[in-house]
Amino acid sequence: MLEDGRARGLYSGAAWSLGDAAGPYDRGWTGTRALGGPALDGHDLWDLASVTKALVGLVVMALVDRGVLGLDDTVGRHLARYSDSPHAARTVAQLLDHTAGLPGGVPLYRDHPTRESLLRALGSLPRNAEPGTHVTYSSQGFMLLGLIAEQATGRGLDDLMTGLVRAPLGLADTQFRPGPADRARAVATEACPWRGRTVTGEVHDENAVVLGGVAGHAGLFSTLADLERLAGCLLDGGRPLLGPGTLAVMTAPRTDHLNLRRALAWQGQDPVGSPVGDGFGAASYGHTGFTGTSVWIDPEAGRYAVLLTNRVHPSREERGFTALRREFHTIGT
Repeated sequence: MLEDGRARGLYSGAAWSLGDAAGPYDRGWTGTRALGGPALDGHDLWDLASVTKALVGLVVMALVDRGVLGLDDTVGRHLARYSDSPHAARTVAQLLDHTAGLPGGVPLYRDHPTRESLLRALGSLPRNAEPGTHVTYSSQGFMLLGLIAEQATGRGLDDLMTGLVRAPLGLADTQFRPGPADRARAVATEACPWRGRTVTGEVHDENAVVLGGVAGHAGLFSTLADLERLAGCLLDGGRPLLGPGTLAVMTAPRTDHLNLRRALAWQGQDPVGSPVGDGFGAASYGHTGFTGTSVWIDPEAGRYAVLLTNRVHPSREERGFTALRREFHTIGT
């Protein structure tokens, strides 16, 4: 199926893994890092896009575990620059489950080409719903979460990711802003009109580019092996990342009374139109990424599924990938 998707031009390459807490029982890769480029070899570095949000959520929940942050903490409490903004009273929990009333994917980079101007614009975005009344998937909310984590600790988000997620799990390759050696094995994404070149080893998301490549909503790169290790950890209760019971709090559905099922930083299995098909249980959770990535965990079945593609290569228009991703994950259950 994945080889057929490559032949149909949905991406140049794909990697996959199906497994449980003990590790993968089916994994592999097909295709190339770019059109006309070298073949995938299993050590390839993928732009995770919004799967970054789930890992940043793990950082935030690790800080909650340690008493550094509280789920009821507000934006205004930690970010003085936004104390008079429409978002000042929004809580960490509302940002994590996308019920803060912030708008969705606003292309701030188009009018705000510097980090400082983009951050000022972030504070002036209007609310699009009353908090707690509607799920609106919002990258802007996770930009704020990344800033909150940094302000609460006095550490950069990349340093927090290393200390709280990468090092405890022994993730060899999960990182923001890959260096030259790692960029050499990165999988290409879009032939970007804004940058005038094909993007390889640099974050695809334009807002994250303006923020310097390190942001709460996008920017992480990783490998198949690292995501297998992460998925196994989540199936094993979240140790050593989170304390007893914290993963259960993080992954419990919170918005079933609203329009979409969401947990804290995780997407849930929506009853209708799930991006990963209909085979996963109601307690399952995961995240998808715009570049063609997805990680899904089913704790009741004790299984995970990981799919990594560069479906935005060479361009981002929908060519049938959405249906293929649903089919992959349905088979994977």
